[in-house]
Amino acid sequence: MYGVGLIKGLGITIKNLILPGRQFTIHQYPDRKIGPIGLARMEGKNPLAFALSRPGETMKAMMGLVSVPDKRQDQHPRFRGEEFSWYDNRCTGCASCAKYCPLGIIKIVTSPSETAMQEGDKYAIDVFDIDIGRCMFCGLCVEACPYDALHMGSGFEEGTYTRAELVINVDMLKAAPKKPSQWFRPQLTSQNYNPLDSDGKEASSQDVHRHEKPSQSDQEKTWGQR
Repeated sequence: MYGVGLIKGLGITIKNLILPGRQFTIHQYPDRKIGPIGLARMEGKNPLAFALSRPGETMKAMMGLVSVPDKRQDQHPRFRGEEFSWYDNRCTGCASCAKYCPLGIIKIVTSPSETAMQEGDKYAIDVFDIDIGRCMFCGLCVEACPYDALHMGSGFEEGTYTRAELVINVDMLKAAPKKPSQWFRPQLTSQNYNPLDSDGKEASSQDVHRHEKPSQSDQEKTWGQR
């Protein structure tokens, strides 16, 4: 029948407008709004009996003034999050990550640092931008990095009001917590490192390196065979 779809759509709109548990508001996270029926279910009571026994709280819930903690789902240590972990002391500015990005959302600008002339100098990272608003988190940039300088993060709470704020720049990468995901980093898995642990431990640049430094005896043996 003509107009049924319109009525259904308006019904959803009215639901989100009236029901406290469905209101779209910035105050929904990490706690969520709950209505009187949800409160009654939490208490294991009939909604009518709950409303009669606690009218004040029922009225507040109907007005959208009651929030309850929302249990977060368990997250795997290999989760590929938005908060990239970058170790600038390991980065050479080779731009392999930018070259392998299928969406071209990584921008790197370098210049001669003139700090290690004896070793042939190295690049200074002037610009390192990652547009996570267009990122599909495939992880190809992490796979391409030959020096284990770039890692997928473990967080996902990066919501903003404008897309321009979704660009992570070099200063934000330097200041970000060094809690890399275990994804494509078997060395972190073997160390039982979990970025989600509550102790807040960060992984050092040595911890994230996938290749172990050879001992003196191993080096002597290798060079002796040559």
